[in-house]
Amino acid sequence: MSKIEPQPGILDIQPYVGGKSHIDGVENIVKLSSNENPFGPSPAAQEAVKRSVHQLHRYPSTDHASLRQAIAEVHGLEARRIICGVGSDEILHLLCQAYAGPGDEVIHTEHGFAIYRIGALAAGATPVEVPERERVTCVDEILEACGPKTRLVFIANPNNPTGTMIGMAEIERLAAGLPDRALLVLDGAYAEYVEGYDGGAALVETRDNVVMTRTFSKLYGLGGLRIGWGYAPQEIIDVLNRIRGPFNLSQTALDAAEAAIRDTAYVEKCRVENARMRAWLSEALAEHGVPSDTSMANFVLARMGSAEEAEACDAYLQSEGLIVRRVAGYKLPNALRITVGDEPSCRRVAHAIGQFKAGARCP
Repeated sequence: MSKIEPQPGILDIQPYVGGKSHIDGVENIVKLSSNENPFGPSPAAQEAVKRSVHQLHRYPSTDHASLRQAIAEVHGLEARRIICGVGSDEILHLLCQAYAGPGDEVIHTEHGFAIYRIGALAAGATPVEVPERERVTCVDEILEACGPKTRLVFIANPNNPTGTMIGMAEIERLAAGLPDRALLVLDGAYAEYVEGYDGGAALVETRDNVVMTRTFSKLYGLGGLRIGWGYAPQEIIDVLNRIRGPFNLSQTALDAAEAAIRDTAYVEKCRVENARMRAWLSEALAEHGVPSDTSMANFVLARMGSAEEAEACDAYLQSEGLIVRRVAGYKLPNALRITVGDEPSCRRVAHAIGQFKAGARCP
Protein backbone atom coordinates (compact mmCIF):
# COMPACT_ATOMS: atom_id res chain seq x y z
CA MET A 1 0.00 0.00 0.00
CA SER A 2 1.25 3.46 -0.86
CA LYS A 3 2.66 5.52 2.00
CA ILE A 4 1.79 8.73 0.19
CA GLU A 5 -0.98 10.44 2.17
CA PRO A 6 -2.53 13.90 2.12
CA GLN A 7 -2.36 16.28 5.05
CA PRO A 8 -4.63 15.45 8.01
CA GLY A 9 -8.16 16.74 7.48
CA ILE A 10 -8.17 16.56 3.68
CA LEU A 11 -9.90 13.18 3.50
CA ASP A 12 -12.56 14.43 5.95
CA ILE A 13 -13.75 16.92 3.33
CA GLN A 14 -16.92 16.10 1.44
CA PRO A 15 -16.46 17.68 -2.00
CA TYR A 16 -18.74 20.64 -2.63
CA VAL A 17 -21.61 19.89 -5.01
CA GLY A 18 -23.06 22.80 -6.96
CA GLY A 19 -26.69 23.27 -7.88
CA LYS A 20 -28.06 20.84 -10.44
CA SER A 21 -28.41 22.28 -13.94
CA HIS A 22 -30.08 19.61 -16.06
CA ILE A 23 -32.57 16.74 -15.88
CA ASP A 24 -32.15 13.74 -18.12
CA GLY A 25 -34.94 13.50 -20.67
CA VAL A 26 -36.55 16.81 -19.71
CA GLU A 27 -36.48 19.94 -21.85
CA ASN A 28 -37.49 23.55 -21.18
CA ILE A 29 -35.61 23.51 -17.88
CA VAL A 30 -35.91 26.35 -15.36
CA LYS A 31 -32.84 26.37 -13.12
CA LEU A 32 -33.55 27.80 -9.68
CA SER A 33 -30.85 25.93 -7.78
CA SER A 34 -27.76 28.18 -7.74
CA ASN A 35 -29.00 31.67 -6.75
CA GLU A 36 -28.05 33.16 -10.11
CA ASN A 37 -29.29 36.52 -11.37
CA PRO A 38 -31.98 35.56 -13.93
CA PHE A 39 -31.23 38.69 -15.95
CA GLY A 40 -27.53 37.93 -16.31
CA PRO A 41 -24.74 40.54 -16.28
CA SER A 42 -25.22 44.13 -17.32
CA PRO A 43 -24.84 45.10 -20.99
CA ALA A 44 -21.74 47.05 -19.97
CA ALA A 45 -20.15 43.91 -18.52
CA GLN A 46 -21.06 41.91 -21.62
CA GLU A 47 -19.46 44.53 -23.84
CA ALA A 48 -16.30 44.46 -21.69
CA VAL A 49 -16.05 40.70 -22.20
CA LYS A 50 -16.36 41.10 -25.97
CA ARG A 51 -13.59 43.70 -26.04
CA SER A 52 -11.31 41.53 -23.91
CA VAL A 53 -10.98 38.81 -26.57
CA HIS A 54 -8.48 40.96 -28.43
CA GLN A 55 -6.05 40.74 -25.49
CA LEU A 56 -6.32 37.05 -24.60
CA HIS A 57 -2.65 36.50 -25.44
CA ARG A 58 -1.62 38.99 -22.73
CA TYR A 59 -1.12 38.17 -19.08
CA PRO A 60 -3.61 39.91 -16.76
CA SER A 61 -2.87 42.51 -14.15
CA THR A 62 -1.32 41.06 -11.02
CA ASP A 63 -2.40 43.82 -8.63
CA HIS A 64 -5.98 44.25 -9.91
CA ALA A 65 -5.52 47.99 -9.42
CA SER A 66 -8.22 49.16 -11.84
CA LEU A 67 -10.91 46.88 -10.38
CA ARG A 68 -9.91 47.67 -6.81
CA GLN A 69 -10.17 51.38 -7.57
CA ALA A 70 -13.63 50.92 -9.09
CA ILE A 71 -14.82 48.97 -6.04
CA ALA A 72 -13.36 51.63 -3.75
CA GLU A 73 -15.09 54.47 -5.61
CA VAL A 74 -18.50 52.77 -5.70
CA HIS A 75 -18.44 51.68 -2.05
CA GLY A 76 -16.43 54.53 -0.53
CA LEU A 77 -13.54 52.31 0.57
CA GLU A 78 -9.73 52.38 0.48
CA ALA A 79 -8.46 50.63 -2.64
CA ARG A 80 -5.25 49.48 -0.93
CA ARG A 81 -7.30 47.48 1.60
CA ILE A 82 -9.16 45.49 -1.08
CA ILE A 83 -8.12 42.06 -2.34
CA CYS A 84 -9.64 40.30 -5.35
CA GLY A 85 -10.04 36.56 -5.74
CA VAL A 86 -11.51 33.72 -7.77
CA GLY A 87 -14.94 34.24 -6.27
CA SER A 88 -15.12 35.12 -2.59
CA ASP A 89 -14.45 31.39 -2.01
CA GLU A 90 -10.76 31.87 -2.77
CA ILE A 91 -10.48 34.64 -0.21
CA LEU A 92 -12.19 32.46 2.41
CA HIS A 93 -9.66 29.71 1.65
CA LEU A 94 -6.76 32.18 1.83
CA LEU A 95 -7.93 33.32 5.27
CA CYS A 96 -7.95 29.73 6.50
CA GLN A 97 -4.54 29.07 4.97
CA ALA A 98 -3.04 32.19 6.51
CA TYR A 99 -4.64 32.23 9.96
CA ALA A 100 -5.64 28.67 10.91
CA GLY A 101 -3.82 25.38 11.11
CA PRO A 102 -3.35 22.23 13.21
CA GLY A 103 -4.50 22.81 16.77
CA ASP A 104 -6.63 25.83 15.80
CA GLU A 105 -10.42 26.07 15.64
CA VAL A 106 -12.64 27.68 13.01
CA ILE A 107 -16.23 28.47 14.01
CA HIS A 108 -19.22 28.38 11.68
CA THR A 109 -22.96 28.07 12.27
CA GLU A 110 -24.97 24.88 11.74
CA HIS A 111 -26.63 26.03 8.51
CA GLY A 112 -23.63 28.03 7.29
CA PHE A 113 -22.01 27.83 3.84
CA ALA A 114 -20.14 24.53 3.28
CA ILE A 115 -16.91 26.25 2.24
CA TYR A 116 -16.22 27.34 5.84
CA ARG A 117 -15.81 23.75 6.98
CA ILE A 118 -13.93 22.76 3.83
CA GLY A 119 -11.48 25.64 4.20
CA ALA A 120 -10.82 24.82 7.84
CA LEU A 121 -10.14 21.14 7.15
CA ALA A 122 -7.95 21.96 4.15
CA ALA A 123 -5.77 24.09 6.44
CA GLY A 124 -5.55 21.33 9.03
CA ALA A 125 -7.69 23.23 11.53
CA THR A 126 -10.72 21.93 13.41
CA PRO A 127 -14.14 23.21 12.29
CA VAL A 128 -16.49 23.95 15.18
CA GLU A 129 -20.20 24.08 14.42
CA VAL A 130 -22.49 26.15 16.64
CA PRO A 131 -26.29 26.08 16.74
CA GLU A 132 -28.50 28.69 15.14
CA ARG A 133 -31.81 29.66 16.68
CA GLU A 134 -34.75 29.12 14.38
CA ARG A 135 -32.39 29.28 11.39
CA VAL A 136 -30.90 32.62 12.48
CA THR A 137 -27.28 33.23 13.52
CA CYS A 138 -27.00 33.44 17.30
CA VAL A 139 -24.19 35.62 18.66
CA ASP A 140 -24.46 34.16 22.15
CA GLU A 141 -23.92 30.63 20.83
CA ILE A 142 -20.86 31.75 18.87
CA LEU A 143 -19.31 33.58 21.80
CA GLU A 144 -19.91 30.60 24.07
CA ALA A 145 -18.07 28.36 21.59
CA CYS A 146 -15.04 30.66 21.39
CA GLY A 147 -11.90 29.76 23.28
CA PRO A 148 -8.12 30.10 23.22
CA LYS A 149 -7.91 27.94 20.06
CA THR A 150 -10.39 30.06 18.05
CA ARG A 151 -8.75 31.74 15.09
CA LEU A 152 -11.60 32.42 12.63
CA VAL A 153 -15.34 32.92 12.96
CA PHE A 154 -17.32 32.76 9.72
CA ILE A 155 -20.85 34.11 9.37
CA ALA A 156 -22.77 34.84 6.19
CA ASN A 157 -25.08 37.81 6.54
CA PRO A 158 -27.59 37.28 4.92
CA ASN A 159 -27.04 33.58 5.42
CA ASN A 160 -27.10 30.86 2.78
CA PRO A 161 -29.26 28.73 2.60
CA THR A 162 -31.65 30.31 5.12
CA GLY A 163 -31.81 33.88 3.77
CA THR A 164 -31.97 35.25 7.33
CA MET A 165 -29.66 37.92 8.75
CA ILE A 166 -28.78 39.69 11.98
CA GLY A 167 -28.45 43.43 12.57
CA MET A 168 -25.25 45.45 12.85
CA ALA A 169 -25.61 45.87 16.61
CA GLU A 170 -25.33 42.09 17.01
CA ILE A 171 -22.40 41.90 14.59
CA GLU A 172 -20.61 44.63 16.52
CA ARG A 173 -21.26 42.75 19.78
CA LEU A 174 -19.79 39.63 18.23
CA ALA A 175 -16.66 41.40 16.99
CA ALA A 176 -16.11 43.00 20.38
CA GLY A 177 -16.52 39.71 22.23
CA LEU A 178 -14.08 37.56 20.25
CA PRO A 179 -10.80 36.31 21.73
CA ASP A 180 -7.78 38.49 20.99
CA ARG A 181 -6.34 36.20 18.30
CA ALA A 182 -9.59 35.56 16.45
CA LEU A 183 -10.82 37.13 13.21
CA LEU A 184 -14.48 37.68 12.36
CA VAL A 185 -15.16 37.03 8.67
CA LEU A 186 -18.38 38.56 7.35
CA ASP A 187 -19.37 36.74 4.18
CA GLY A 188 -21.42 39.30 2.25
CA ALA A 189 -22.19 37.29 -0.88
CA TYR A 190 -25.80 38.46 -0.64
CA ALA A 191 -25.20 41.85 0.99
CA GLU A 192 -26.11 43.77 -2.17
CA TYR A 193 -29.67 42.51 -1.96
CA VAL A 194 -30.22 44.37 1.32
CA GLU A 195 -31.07 48.02 0.79
CA GLY A 196 -28.76 50.30 2.79
CA TYR A 197 -26.54 47.49 4.14
CA ASP A 198 -22.78 47.88 3.73
CA GLY A 199 -21.96 44.25 4.46
CA GLY A 200 -19.87 45.28 7.47
CA ALA A 201 -17.50 47.62 5.62
CA ALA A 202 -17.81 50.38 8.22
CA LEU A 203 -16.99 47.89 10.97
CA VAL A 204 -13.83 46.87 9.12
CA GLU A 205 -12.82 50.54 9.20
CA THR A 206 -13.06 50.73 12.99
CA ARG A 207 -11.73 47.34 14.11
CA ASP A 208 -8.60 45.28 13.49
CA ASN A 209 -10.33 41.89 13.77
CA VAL A 210 -12.99 42.04 11.04
CA VAL A 211 -12.79 41.01 7.38
CA MET A 212 -15.61 41.42 4.84
CA THR A 213 -15.93 39.37 1.64
CA ARG A 214 -18.18 40.05 -1.34
CA THR A 215 -18.85 38.47 -4.74
CA PHE A 216 -19.76 39.33 -8.32
CA SER A 217 -21.49 35.96 -8.75
CA LYS A 218 -24.93 36.89 -7.43
CA LEU A 219 -26.47 40.32 -8.05
CA TYR A 220 -23.87 41.22 -10.69
CA GLY A 221 -24.60 38.05 -12.68
CA LEU A 222 -20.98 37.03 -13.22
CA GLY A 223 -20.96 33.60 -11.58
CA GLY A 224 -19.41 32.04 -14.68
CA LEU A 225 -16.33 34.27 -14.46
CA ARG A 226 -15.62 33.67 -10.74
CA ILE A 227 -14.76 37.05 -9.22
CA GLY A 228 -14.89 38.08 -5.58
CA TRP A 229 -13.26 40.58 -3.29
CA GLY A 230 -12.49 41.25 0.32
CA TYR A 231 -11.95 44.29 2.54
CA ALA A 232 -9.78 44.09 5.63
CA PRO A 233 -7.22 45.88 7.79
CA GLN A 234 -4.08 46.62 5.80
CA GLU A 235 -1.88 44.11 7.61
CA ILE A 236 -4.33 41.29 6.78
CA ILE A 237 -4.47 42.28 3.11
CA ASP A 238 -0.67 42.26 3.04
CA VAL A 239 -0.62 38.72 4.44
CA LEU A 240 -3.24 37.41 1.99
CA ASN A 241 -1.46 38.92 -1.01
CA ARG A 242 1.68 36.97 -0.07
CA ILE A 243 -0.11 33.67 -0.75
CA ARG A 244 -2.53 34.75 -3.45
CA GLY A 245 -1.64 33.52 -6.92
CA PRO A 246 -0.19 36.43 -8.95
CA PHE A 247 -2.44 35.75 -11.97
CA ASN A 248 -5.49 34.41 -10.12
CA LEU A 249 -7.98 36.45 -12.17
CA SER A 250 -8.12 36.70 -15.96
CA GLN A 251 -8.18 40.10 -17.62
CA THR A 252 -11.61 39.21 -19.00
CA ALA A 253 -12.92 38.70 -15.48
CA LEU A 254 -11.29 41.91 -14.23
CA ASP A 255 -12.72 43.99 -17.08
CA ALA A 256 -16.21 42.50 -16.72
CA ALA A 257 -16.28 43.08 -12.97
CA GLU A 258 -15.16 46.69 -13.31
CA ALA A 259 -17.86 47.40 -15.89
CA ALA A 260 -20.47 45.61 -13.78
CA ILE A 261 -19.79 47.47 -10.55
CA ARG A 262 -19.81 50.84 -12.29
CA ASP A 263 -23.20 50.13 -13.92
CA THR A 264 -25.08 51.14 -10.78
CA ALA A 265 -28.39 51.71 -12.59
CA TYR A 266 -28.48 48.09 -13.75
CA VAL A 267 -27.55 46.84 -10.27
CA GLU A 268 -30.41 48.82 -8.73
CA LYS A 269 -32.87 47.54 -11.32
CA CYS A 270 -31.94 43.93 -10.51
CA ARG A 271 -32.14 44.57 -6.76
CA VAL A 272 -35.60 46.09 -6.99
CA GLU A 273 -36.93 43.33 -9.22
CA ASN A 274 -35.51 40.66 -6.93
CA ALA A 275 -37.21 42.23 -3.89
CA ARG A 276 -40.51 42.38 -5.76
CA MET A 277 -40.49 38.77 -6.88
CA ARG A 278 -39.06 37.50 -3.59
CA ALA A 279 -42.03 38.95 -1.74
CA TRP A 280 -44.44 37.59 -4.33
CA LEU A 281 -42.92 34.08 -4.23
CA SER A 282 -42.91 33.96 -0.42
CA GLU A 283 -46.57 34.97 -0.29
CA ALA A 284 -47.53 32.53 -3.05
CA LEU A 285 -45.85 29.65 -1.25
CA ALA A 286 -47.52 30.62 2.03
CA GLU A 287 -50.90 30.49 0.31
CA HIS A 288 -50.09 26.89 -0.62
CA GLY A 289 -49.24 26.05 2.99
CA VAL A 290 -45.47 26.28 2.57
CA PRO A 291 -43.85 28.64 5.11
CA SER A 292 -40.49 30.38 4.79
CA ASP A 293 -38.47 32.73 6.94
CA THR A 294 -38.11 36.35 5.87
CA SER A 295 -35.37 36.18 3.25
CA MET A 296 -33.02 39.08 2.62
CA ALA A 297 -31.25 37.39 -0.29
CA ASN A 298 -32.22 36.20 -3.79
CA PHE A 299 -33.78 32.92 -2.70
CA VAL A 300 -36.50 31.57 -0.47
CA LEU A 301 -36.11 28.59 1.86
CA ALA A 302 -39.39 26.72 1.45
CA ARG A 303 -40.09 24.48 4.45
CA MET A 304 -42.10 21.30 3.91
CA GLY A 305 -43.71 19.19 6.61
CA SER A 306 -41.04 16.48 6.52
CA ALA A 307 -37.94 15.29 4.72
CA GLU A 308 -40.08 12.82 2.79
CA GLU A 309 -42.40 15.58 1.58
CA ALA A 310 -39.43 17.74 0.56
CA GLU A 311 -37.96 14.86 -1.42
CA ALA A 312 -41.28 14.10 -3.10
CA CYS A 313 -41.85 17.76 -3.94
CA ASP A 314 -38.37 18.02 -5.44
CA ALA A 315 -39.04 14.95 -7.59
CA TYR A 316 -42.35 16.41 -8.76
CA LEU A 317 -40.73 19.75 -9.62
CA GLN A 318 -38.05 17.98 -11.62
CA SER A 319 -40.73 16.11 -13.56
CA GLU A 320 -42.09 19.55 -14.44
CA GLY A 321 -38.67 20.81 -15.56
CA LEU A 322 -38.02 22.87 -12.42
CA ILE A 323 -34.69 22.53 -10.62
CA VAL A 324 -34.46 23.79 -7.03
CA ARG A 325 -31.90 22.93 -4.34
CA ARG A 326 -32.20 20.21 -1.71
CA VAL A 327 -30.45 21.39 1.45
CA ALA A 328 -30.36 18.25 3.57
CA GLY A 329 -26.57 18.62 3.58
CA TYR A 330 -27.07 21.88 5.46
CA LYS A 331 -29.11 20.05 8.13
CA LEU A 332 -32.38 21.26 6.62
CA PRO A 333 -33.79 17.97 5.26
CA ASN A 334 -37.37 19.22 5.14
CA ALA A 335 -36.56 22.32 3.06
CA LEU A 336 -36.02 23.35 -0.55
CA ARG A 337 -34.03 26.44 -1.46
CA ILE A 338 -35.63 28.21 -4.41
CA THR A 339 -33.80 30.94 -6.30
CA VAL A 340 -35.87 34.03 -7.06
CA GLY A 341 -36.00 33.93 -10.84
CA ASP A 342 -37.75 36.22 -13.29
CA GLU A 343 -41.52 36.58 -13.01
CA PRO A 344 -42.46 33.69 -15.35
CA SER A 345 -40.11 31.33 -13.48
CA CYS A 346 -41.46 32.34 -10.08
CA ARG A 347 -45.04 31.89 -11.22
CA ARG A 348 -44.22 28.53 -12.75
CA VAL A 349 -42.53 27.11 -9.62
CA ALA A 350 -45.25 28.47 -7.31
CA HIS A 351 -47.96 26.91 -9.48
CA ALA A 352 -46.15 23.57 -9.53
CA ILE A 353 -45.75 23.52 -5.75
CA GLY A 354 -49.44 24.36 -5.46
CA GLN A 355 -50.24 21.39 -7.71
CA PHE A 356 -47.99 19.16 -5.61
CA LYS A 357 -49.62 20.24 -2.36
CA ALA A 358 -53.05 19.69 -3.90
CA GLY A 359 -52.22 16.05 -4.47
CA ALA A 360 -50.08 15.74 -7.57
CA ARG A 361 -47.15 13.34 -7.34
CA CYS A 362 -44.27 12.51 -9.62
CA PRO A 363 -45.12 9.36 -11.58
